[in-house]
Amino acid sequence: MLAARGLRGAWAFAAAMLIATAYYGLTGHLAEAGPLATAFFACLALAFRGHNSLRGFSFTMLIFGAVTLSLYYPQYFTEWSGFKLSGLIIPLVQLIMFGMGTSMSVHDFAAVVKSPKGVLIGVALQFLVMPSLGFLLASFSGFEPEVAAGMILIGCSPSGLASNVMSFLAKANVPLSLTVTAICTLIAPVMTPFLMKQLAGTYVAIDMLKMMIDIAKMILLPIGAGLFFNKLLSGRMGLLDKAMPLVSMASIAMIIVVITAAGRDSLLSIGPLLILLVFIHNTMGYLLGFWMSRLLGMPERDSRTVALEVGMQNGGLASGIAKEMGKIATVGLAAAVFGPLMNITGSILASYWHRHPPAGYGEGEPGAGASA
Repeated sequence: MLAARGLRGAWAFAAAMLIATAYYGLTGHLAEAGPLATAFFACLALAFRGHNSLRGFSFTMLIFGAVTLSLYYPQYFTEWSGFKLSGLIIPLVQLIMFGMGTSMSVHDFAAVVKSPKGVLIGVALQFLVMPSLGFLLASFSGFEPEVAAGMILIGCSPSGLASNVMSFLAKANVPLSLTVTAICTLIAPVMTPFLMKQLAGTYVAIDMLKMMIDIAKMILLPIGAGLFFNKLLSGRMGLLDKAMPLVSMASIAMIIVVITAAGRDSLLSIGPLLILLVFIHNTMGYLLGFWMSRLLGMPERDSRTVALEVGMQNGGLASGIAKEMGKIATVGLAAAVFGPLMNITGSILASYWHRHPPAGYGEGEPGAGASA
């Protein structure tokens, strides 16, 4: 009873905050609407927690609330007592990668040897579709070179943990998803700098060797440490296993907020167009990933997996690369927008697929690369 009342109260308060925000906006006082808009997203996140169909959007609503705060009060998210908060981005990315490592083991890569077709198609499409789309959209965007390069960067980044979660919700091939994510992440220190040099070299100066070293520090070392912990403490990391997803989500939120605050002025001037282009980039990734997989002979379940792997990128890693380039306020903008947006579209797509299981789902539960 109390929970139901609390849920109704959250919905009512969210509605009240939305009306108040709209009133301030329509009366020309949008500058004062920041706390109200933030409270709206916070209440909406709480209200969503009470509905199974909406619970997956709760974290995204909290992200929107935090981003709203950083847009209205960027001074609190750029520097504290002389320390620039952008300095936290690399350690946070490494923490996320460590969390990925603790959830992996050497056995996750066995599918590459047993049934390589699905893995090879997933990895190939990951580094073919999204970089190409990013380049095309950047070419027609009219953005300043560094912002355009950021669109290419998010396309050249590997998939992340979010795609694994969405594959599970979509009743797709989770072992295949885990394997493709792992392989794409491990070869990113080579593939991402190479693609950036080829596709974004005319927008910004790309030092391939430096970028390879930077990405290796952000990926290989922390993932290796995570794998070591997993091997050393196998079966004895219950608390860590539960904590790392929450730590990763908090880290992603912090990265997005810091980038938003740093690039506030640019985001306010190009925001609507950037959101539109990022939306096209993300959704076309799903579409091309799915249908190209089908054309290559993969079953529907594996094609769903590849669609999510292709469409959902590692925004945290892209942000870290932008930080190492010294261009977090420009090159990092597309990554800051892509992260929350892909969680919304990915959740919607996964929810739809969850209600429409692929043919033969549950009959034998094939492992990674079952299409081979």
